[in-house]
Amino acid sequence: MRKTRKALGLLVMAALIISLVACGGKTSNNSAANTGSNSSGKGDAGTSEKLPKISLFQSKVEIAEALEGLANKYKEETGNEIEVWGSAGDAYITQLQAKLAAKEGPTIFTVASGAEAEKFKSYYYDMSNESYVKNIAPNMALESDGKVVGVPVGVEGFGLVYNKSLVDPKDVTDLDSFTKTLQNLKAEGINGLSLSQEAYFLIGHILNTPFALQADPQDFIDKLNKGEVKMADTKEFQEFAKFMEAIKEYSVNPMEVTYDTQMGDLATGKTAMVHQGNWSYGMLADYDGLDVGMMALPIAGNKKLSVDIPSGWVINNGASADEIKAANAFLDWMYNSETGKNTIVNEFKFIPAMTNIDADSLDPLSQAVFEATKSGNTIPWAMNYFPQGSIVNDLAPATSEFFLDPNQTSEQFLQNLDAAWAKAVK
Repeated sequence: MRKTRKALGLLVMAALIISLVACGGKTSNNSAANTGSNSSGKGDAGTSEKLPKISLFQSKVEIAEALEGLANKYKEETGNEIEVWGSAGDAYITQLQAKLAAKEGPTIFTVASGAEAEKFKSYYYDMSNESYVKNIAPNMALESDGKVVGVPVGVEGFGLVYNKSLVDPKDVTDLDSFTKTLQNLKAEGINGLSLSQEAYFLIGHILNTPFALQADPQDFIDKLNKGEVKMADTKEFQEFAKFMEAIKEYSVNPMEVTYDTQMGDLATGKTAMVHQGNWSYGMLADYDGLDVGMMALPIAGNKKLSVDIPSGWVINNGASADEIKAANAFLDWMYNSETGKNTIVNEFKFIPAMTNIDADSLDPLSQAVFEATKSGNTIPWAMNYFPQGSIVNDLAPATSEFFLDPNQTSEQFLQNLDAAWAKAVK
């Protein structure tokens, strides 16, 4: 707004005041947290509050088109713009790191929980006091140093996926009942529990449970990295190894099973249970009459599914105060407007990690994960803190050896896992 001269008089001064009111005036807010009731991008009179254009960067190519559509709907409803940068796939982290280091944005970006989230922690805006945070499901916020720094894009979960016509969860509650169930099913010519040879489906996911049952999983992993504790000396892992021994004795050798055959055998009744996640339902959807559910792997009395967020939306704390305000307005709109909530469930096809979002059309496995998420009946993905590459390069080979060697005991298996872990952290 141009400065006035003293000689312009009262009429011009009055015009200046009217002009200033019309402009609305920009605010400078270093915390950018006080978005108040207008955080949805709507003014008090129902008109859109004009906010600066911001950028958004994420790695999931599967939602790229739907995300562009969401940005268009946001502009239609609020008048504000979101520039969606092209999904980068495997190159995402490299590109993100370069852009942040060069102070070229983005305003909003995604990071995976665990080691990846830790890597970028210096860039996170503290969203603890934002309105949309209160609806994040228990234990599902992305946190750093006790602050909420990321809102989950959705959740995924895994456990024992079972054919309801062959297994009742009430009969699989501990090691003894688990073993007896496998024995009974084998006697009927049915494979009780199928693992498969792929690294994560063989050991990565199932090993998560004894880690997640530790009082502080990340602290336990830190101590394991330093050689201060061992899996072989820890009761949850000792029982885990007994579960693996029962699978080895009474089920089909997983080294002879692929993911495709694992899921096909479950669908056709040849297998009663598999250790898998909600993503696997896509392999079962075309089988009419198949009724499946998901239950916890009952190591040490565990009754919770392994559920976590694949990634979370974070706000770049290097953005301007107005850009941060705009970022909060968009996230508030995405997680509270009917348009945003519908897109998350029906177009992104995500399992909501928010208690205020209903999901009526989820498949049975996703529904089980969703119900566990809302109730907080979950254990985390401690595997996100495993040494980089350890599942594929170290733990899977040790597990393959266990299943290929009929004489290897559960105690020797744990000793070999400890040795593999020590190799991975070198």
